[in-house]
Amino acid sequence: MRIAILSFEYPPDTGFGGIGTYAYYQARALAKLGHDVHVFAGATKPGVFHSEHEGVKVTRIKREGALSGMLENARKARAWWFQNRVTTSVDAYEAFAKAHAKKPFDFVEAPECGADAMVTTTLLRVPTAIKFHSPAALIMNIYDTPKTDRVLTTFAEQLAINQAAVLTSCSQFLADEVTNKMDEGKPIHVVPNGIDVPLFDRDEGIDVHTRFGLPKDKKIIFFANRMEERKGIHIVQEMVQQTLAKYPDIAFAFAGRDLFGYMEKRILPWVKDHQLQSRFFYLGQITLPEVRACLKKSSIFLIPSLWENCPYSCLEAMTAGRAIVSSDCGGMPELIEHERTGVLAKNGNPASFVAALERMIEDDKLRERCGAAARAEVEKRLTDVAIGKRSIDVYQSHLDKKPLVPKRVEVAKPAAVGDVAKETAELRSRLAKANAELEAGRLREAELKANRRSWAAALMQVVTFGASTPK
Repeated sequence: MRIAILSFEYPPDTGFGGIGTYAYYQARALAKLGHDVHVFAGATKPGVFHSEHEGVKVTRIKREGALSGMLENARKARAWWFQNRVTTSVDAYEAFAKAHAKKPFDFVEAPECGADAMVTTTLLRVPTAIKFHSPAALIMNIYDTPKTDRVLTTFAEQLAINQAAVLTSCSQFLADEVTNKMDEGKPIHVVPNGIDVPLFDRDEGIDVHTRFGLPKDKKIIFFANRMEERKGIHIVQEMVQQTLAKYPDIAFAFAGRDLFGYMEKRILPWVKDHQLQSRFFYLGQITLPEVRACLKKSSIFLIPSLWENCPYSCLEAMTAGRAIVSSDCGGMPELIEHERTGVLAKNGNPASFVAALERMIEDDKLRERCGAAARAEVEKRLTDVAIGKRSIDVYQSHLDKKPLVPKRVEVAKPAAVGDVAKETAELRSRLAKANAELEAGRLREAELKANRRSWAAALMQVVTFGASTPK
């Protein structure tokens, strides 16, 4: 099968997050399975660049100036996310269309986040699979963005979703969220993210003690994610303070981009004031090989996120055989079975995390048992090749006009954690706000649909829209 993957994020140039990591593993896995795979990704400098690695062709593209006039209204309305979606999807279409004209593709895969396939699915007839990772309609309210941007970004992503032949999701939680909160009527196949285990296990010669100054005589609790509220950084200080005070043989290491200055402005000054520099380490944004090296030297991996789907931070920790303490949010219970492959804490509750960390610190056998079970779970069902095969089965069933019936993933609710539905008041407020804004987006979409003759006309409306939308 000839397969294209449209993903602005793709290592190393634009490997910013989980979507880029997924695209990298997925492309290589499909190539290992004998398929002809071509990735169309973003570039960091203007131009079109071609390369190939491990059987995967990669075309990177960045155009400047072509959409400047059309996006002026969006810029005036501070719709930066939306502007990024339009630029990304137009670039992807330009590169993909040329390759498709020379030798047609059988299937296209793209994430919903980023709207990479928005223009391609509008202007070309090629079967496309949209994989859900983190839709703007569900997460964008967490960030400090204008309403204009949230409405437009949601609609841009929805264009590609509406025109997709196949929908997949990296977790049952996210599939249900899309069905219930985005009114998606098409079947959604749950295909988790996969990981290349031999690549992860490779010894890349990185000594984290020398490179980052991590102590050899302490148990390291490691956090590797963006320093933002969605990832739970705002509740970290309380759990760090209590844990360090009780256990002198513990140290914390944090790695990730400090996009909003939370680490720099709040946590690091507190660390300095309490003279904890020998037990608290901020590594900044580090490379994937460095993350893997830190994981292998850690005792416990921490995931305090408020919203997650099927994060690579967790998959990598599982592959490293680490003991994991995670929130019970979103798709995490699909990866972490409480007290078997890790310990779940109540979402947004620092006291619950402190209790979970205490259990993992004090119980050596629990740490070892959970780490070993987590690794075994990855080898059993979450390898990159296994996930690639599941994806191909879904795509081939569409081409054969024998669509598969999605199999629901059932997850037992851990009794020790309590009822996940009882969220904190803050989270309930956010969900209510998100639902209200989603409804506004639906109304806007209905208005656009009523006045257009085709999806191409809708695309032009979206691209030139922005000045009159309420902020």
